[in-house]
Formats: sequence, C-alpha cells, structure tokens
Amino acid sequence: MNPVAEIDALSVTVAGRTLLAGVDLRIAAGEIVALVGGSGSGKTTTALALFGEFPPGAEVRGSARVRGRAAFVPQHPAAALDPVRRIGSALRELAGHHGNADPATALRRAHLPGDRAFLRRFPHQLSGGQQQRLLIAGALLGDPVLVVADEPTTGQDPVTRAGIVAELRGLRAAGIAVLVLCHDLDVVRGSADRVLVLDRGRVVEEGRVAEVFAAPAAEYTRALVAAAAPGAPSPRGQTPAGVGAARLEITGLAARHHDAPVLHDITLTVEPGTCLGIVGRSGSGKTTLARCLAGLHAPAAGAIRLDGTPLPRTLEARGRGGIAAVQYVFQDAAGSFDHHRPILEQVARTAIRLRGLRARAARAAAAELLERLGLPAATTARRPAHLSGGELQRAALARALLARPRLLVADEITTALDTVTRAAILDVLATLGITRVVIAHDLAVITRIADTVAVLHEGRVLDHGPATAVLAGR
Repeated sequence: MNPVAEIDALSVTVAGRTLLAGVDLRIAAGEIVALVGGSGSGKTTTALALFGEFPPGAEVRGSARVRGRAAFVPQHPAAALDPVRRIGSALRELAGHHGNADPATALRRAHLPGDRAFLRRFPHQLSGGQQQRLLIAGALLGDPVLVVADEPTTGQDPVTRAGIVAELRGLRAAGIAVLVLCHDLDVVRGSADRVLVLDRGRVVEEGRVAEVFAAPAAEYTRALVAAAAPGAPSPRGQTPAGVGAARLEITGLAARHHDAPVLHDITLTVEPGTCLGIVGRSGSGKTTLARCLAGLHAPAAGAIRLDGTPLPRTLEARGRGGIAAVQYVFQDAAGSFDHHRPILEQVARTAIRLRGLRARAARAAAAELLERLGLPAATTARRPAHLSGGELQRAALARALLARPRLLVADEITTALDTVTRAAILDVLATLGITRVVIAHDLAVITRIADTVAVLHEGRVLDHGPATAVLAGR
C-alpha cells in the first residue's frame, strides 16, 4: 500500500493527561478508514493531527503527514455554514483560496445542482443532507487527496444518511482517501474498508470492517458491537400510558418560519412519566415542535398545556417556574455552553437560577448528577473546548435534569454518543420517571425508550399511537 496519509507512533499529552498513546494509521488513495470509539477516545485528536493541529500546550511525540492537500468536513453543517451568506458567494470565495477552483464541478461531484436558483439560497433553505453535501463540495475544491469527515451522518434521517454514505463511496471511487470519525456502526459497515477502534487514546483493534465486527477480539470492541445490536426496550417510566390526567396536551398547534407554514394542526397528548418519541424526515417539523414546547418558538395558533395549565407562548413570559418545568436539551451541545467557564460551574448555575440553591449546594448537586452520567470531577472542571462532543451532550442533559423539570424535551441528544454511552444514557432517560418528548432519526433509539410515537411529515402528524404498533408499521 502506498499511503497518502500516515501517522506513526503518535502520542499526545496535555498537562499530564494522555490523549493519544502510540497511534499508527495508514490510509491509501481510494480507501475509506473509520475511526470508532467512545467520546474522549482520541478520534478528533488523531484526525486533527493530520492537519498539524494539536491542543494548546500539547506535548507531541511521533509524526503525522499527508502527501498532498487534506480537507475537513465538520460534524455540524449548520454551525459551519455562514447563515447570512448565499451559497454561491461563499463557494466562490472558498474557490479563490484554492487557485480559482471551479465551484460548479465541486457541486456536481457532491451531487448538488449548480443553477443560479440554488446558488442564491442561504444555508437554512437547504435540508440537512444538502447542507452536509455542500460541505463535501467545499472540501472537494482544490482536489484534496484526503477528506476527513467528522460524524457526517449525525442527526440525519435514514434516507439522508444513506445518501451521505453514498457520497463517501463516491469519493472513494474517485480515488480520494477518506477518514471517517463515526459512532454509527451501521454507517461504518456501509461505507468503510477498514476500521480502527480507539479506547482512551490507544488503538485496541483494527482490521477489515466485516472481520472486526463479526468477531471482535478486544473486549471494548465487543462492548461497542453489543450495544449497537437491537435489544429489548429499556425499562419504562413508572406511570403507564393512559392512566390519570395528561401531563402534556398539544391542541391545534401551528407554527411558521417567517411566511412559511411549518406545523399544521398538531394535536398530541403525553401521560405523566411516559415518553413520546417524535420521528420523521429532515424538515418535517420535529425541531420546530420541540422548540414550541420549550417556548423558544412562538406558535402561530393552538395551545400547549402542562398539567392542565396553558403554557405561555414565549420563554420570556414563562418566568422561573415555567422555565424549570420544561427543559430543552439541544442537539448541538457545544453551541449551548459558554466556552469561557468550566462545565461544573455552568451546570450548577441551573440549580442556582431555577431552584434557588446556594452556590455550594448547587455545585454538590451538579457534581453528583454529572458523575452519575459518567462525567467525573476531573472532566467537569474543564472548559467546554476540552470535552468531547459526547461528554458535552451528557453535561447538557445533566444541566436540564438539575432543574427538576416536569417535562424534558430532548432533540437528537444521542447522535454524538458511541453505542455504549448511548445505551447508558437511554437507560437513564427511561428510568427517570419524568415525562419526556424525544426527537430521534434513529428508530432503534425510539424503540428502546418511547411509550408512544408520533410520525411527522411536512408539518403534520401522519401517525400516532403506542410505540409497538406505530413502529411495527414502519
């Protein structure tokens, strides 16, 4: 094999903490290699080393090099794209940095239209899959020999996810080397040739994908594969559906984005202690519905009641008690934290503001809950930039739970988690006893946690009922 990218005996430590320990990696032209491992396992540190980037104050031994240009496709396309610039303008500027490369060719290679109407759109006017393909198009400007894709299918529905896997295969067919950082083992199976499994900065297993996943040798790999396999649903909340007064009632809810209707006549009921799973394609209105529940998007019509009491339409009108009662966990956990303050301090602030605890008691309560979710004191003393995406997502969940809400709204919160951590978090959610509304593209997540399911399509409820009945018909 004549590799286009090589990492030799790479070790990285920061303030005495080992991020990588003797990692070796080779990627050939026209090959897809997947890096798999839990949050904080070293995947991102390994990938960024190929661009010569290391954490501040890092002590580095070994080497990483690419024979040609490498391009990076980040995890969250909506955060990476400039919301106030039209697509064509941003692409032309980027092309100028690569010797006036042809944007039309890059768009065509990424299976996107290059007509004037498309180029005049803004990023928010694209679906999640189109946004991801746009980032791939930008990466292809300048003809890279290597494309590094960080969780490229995060938060995508199954159809869009399959399309992105096809895009990765297309890069391979074009002779481009691809390094994929991924928690989704189905995506790895469908796209990668080889896989490296990282655990606490060390490669514990590597080989052909089919062989590693069929008979994993390392205990850690076996745990990842087992957690990703279909299994029995988690234990449900203590109150069965259909008993007592409804905790959440949504009646005739409608919502708009500017002049465009997004939700139409949504009517749903959630019983105390149960979980409503909301599924649907990208753009079906799932997140808008969730934001309406949390007071982050004002409905155009209809009503939302919590324990029979109407909820004010906006967050500002709800007051401290109303904000604590309905807590929202965002998909993009990194964007929901202040990057200048330690995680423990930010999580504890919830108990101070919404429960009236004193600072010392709030920090103790926050530390206990964070520990329960797998975040020890050494981790939560750091600022957000020093935590992985999965660690930040667990911290965001802890912050919401610390408010002791009556309703928890979770928007794709397991997408950045490895299979083992995801299973653990879902078990926690399933046994909380809190009423939950969970949005997920992954039907395995919904199967594991939901009591009832609502299927949204183009802003309308297409199907709604017990999870077993609705999912059996999917």
